[in-house]
Amino acid sequence: MSKMKIVIDRNRCAGHARCAAIDPELFILDDDGYIASEDFDVPEGKEASARRGARACPERVISVIEED
Repeated sequence: MSKMKIVIDRNRCAGHARCAAIDPELFILDDDGYIASEDFDVPEGKEASARRGARACPERVISVIEED
């Protein structure tokens, strides 16, 4: 079974919040509207949302890592 992880370059996050618009439970924002975490494991069943959220980021600060 493969495992998916999200890695975020928070220093480059510009606060567009497009990732959170895709899935606010997965991409949690801080009080200023920036992504709140640097990396996290993607819960089972949220893989498609993780990929869509990463693609939605205009700054390309979200990476999807898939491990076997």
